[in-house]
Amino acid sequence: MTKKFKTKSSLFTGIIFFISLIFISISVILFWPQQNPHKIIKITVKSGSTLKNISNLLSNKNVISNKKIFSLAVMIMGKEKELPTGTFRIVNAKSNYSIIQQLVYGAPEVKKVRILEGWNVNQIANHLSIVMGFDSLDLLELIENEKFISKHGIKSSSLEGYLSPDTYFFFEGESPESVLAQLIKEYKTFWNNDNYKRAKELNFTEHEVVTLASIIEGEAIYDSERSKISAVYHNRLNINMRLQADPTIQYIIPDSPRRLLNKDLKIISAYNTYLHKGLPPGPINSPGKESIRAALYPEKNDFIYFVATGDGYHTFSTNENDHNRAKRKLQKLRREHRKKRKK
Repeated sequence: MTKKFKTKSSLFTGIIFFISLIFISISVILFWPQQNPHKIIKITVKSGSTLKNISNLLSNKNVISNKKIFSLAVMIMGKEKELPTGTFRIVNAKSNYSIIQQLVYGAPEVKKVRILEGWNVNQIANHLSIVMGFDSLDLLELIENEKFISKHGIKSSSLEGYLSPDTYFFFEGESPESVLAQLIKEYKTFWNNDNYKRAKELNFTEHEVVTLASIIEGEAIYDSERSKISAVYHNRLNINMRLQADPTIQYIIPDSPRRLLNKDLKIISAYNTYLHKGLPPGPINSPGKESIRAALYPEKNDFIYFVATGDGYHTFSTNENDHNRAKRKLQKLRREHRKKRKK
């Protein structure tokens, strides 16, 4: 009995020792001092980063001094698949446990990004390069990347017109692909069954609707005029008349926006609606949802002309004589403004 008791006692002691050893080892690994010299440091984890990538990143930033011990700590905590994407502030983190906790449970920093109605892809790329720190040239390449466009179900050679204007909140450190995908996703929210049905009634493709909407966006300042401007273009298309849309010219001149000259109207381009009948090959900017809605639901009228009145609104006409009269009125107004500026 005594011998058996001693054997069991030894086995029990061995188990306790083994468990204690494991516990101590885990504690040492988790609370291993990483000699992080930073009180606060920003760490950006990019989309698709592996544990090895993150360990290398932290090592390069001097946040950790031992990559293997850090990686082992992540696996012990079972967090190797929970390290999120984004930019995080690591505050006073001196141990693996503290660093991992802040990465996994810390809130990534958020960037507010506002994409305005009527911006073209160059303007969007420039804005994203400023706010999100992207390379604008890389963005423009992605915007015209056939595989990326096809992946998101867009039937076009470019994402021009398909990046929805809105206010977005992105995690700092998000990839260009992720950001553009969210802009496309927001655009797609407009296209419900009713709107697809309406496009079919007009004998328009989705691409043609967005193209017309982008022209309306380029012309209209106030929502109250969008459907009326849309009607003018629909009426012109129906009688095979050139659209003669100034925004399409602004799209092809390098120093846009500016007042158009007669020579601008003669530029050889498929987007020159003064030379070519019908719609241009594609959108010229990112139209807002009100402009897309106006393209689908034009006001019922007989107007085929309109000209600015100088206050953001327009005068609409059914014949050329009335249109010319409205143009002369605008020209007179401009002359008066020039005289006032000279005084």
